[in-house]
Amino acid sequence: MSATRAGAFIGPGFEVPRDEFVGPSALLALAVHAALAVALVVGVHWQSRAPAVVTVELWQAPPAPVVQPEPVRAKPAPPPPPPPKPEPRIEKPDIAVKAPVKPKPKPEVKPAPKPAAKPVPDERPAQQLLADALRREQQALAADRESRAIREQLAREAQAAHDRGMQTWVDKIRAKIRGNIVLPPDLQGNPEAMVLVTQLPTGEVLQAKLVISSGHAGYDDAIMRAILKSSPLPKPDSAGLFARELKLTFHPKD
Repeated sequence: MSATRAGAFIGPGFEVPRDEFVGPSALLALAVHAALAVALVVGVHWQSRAPAVVTVELWQAPPAPVVQPEPVRAKPAPPPPPPPKPEPRIEKPDIAVKAPVKPKPKPEVKPAPKPAAKPVPDERPAQQLLADALRREQQALAADRESRAIREQLAREAQAAHDRGMQTWVDKIRAKIRGNIVLPPDLQGNPEAMVLVTQLPTGEVLQAKLVISSGHAGYDDAIMRAILKSSPLPKPDSAGLFARELKLTFHPKD
């Protein structure tokens, strides 16, 4: 069996594994044996002659030795610590222990009672009374306006009647006085003259005063004489129309 292909039995318990290439190892072993042989020879003959120089030529460097890591050994567990010694018990003197002061209970704060809800008054009667008062006030105002309008109407009508009565009375007085006027022959145009007449309730003339002259002295004098001649003057149809003073206007062509 080949040394490089098959395993050789060397001794009990040793066996070269198969299929392992042993060429370099064999060469290394041969070189070692040769070196040992040379060393022996040299050792025997080193004292008689100079040692011969032996040159060993290695064809291949030996493989580096494989350093296998040392197995990690588990460290033994440290011994357990000794149990602690019990502390010596010191007897305490009997001292009266005061009971802890209990805190005083806080007074219970009761919530303030809510004020009772005030009853809401019914405003409908007051509103009804207010509406009734407003309605009565409006009715009173309307009645007052109506009454005032009636009074004003009556006053206007009374004034109109008074004015008509006065105009009628004045026309009567002027008509009587014109009947007593003697026109001067040289009077031209239709000039106006105004006279203020003061009379008694009986119509008697107390005074006649020229207020506005006609511009013709003869015509003014003729009017003054006619007024005095017409006394007493006609009375009004109603005693309420009487006026103590009257302003009378005259035109010659009336």
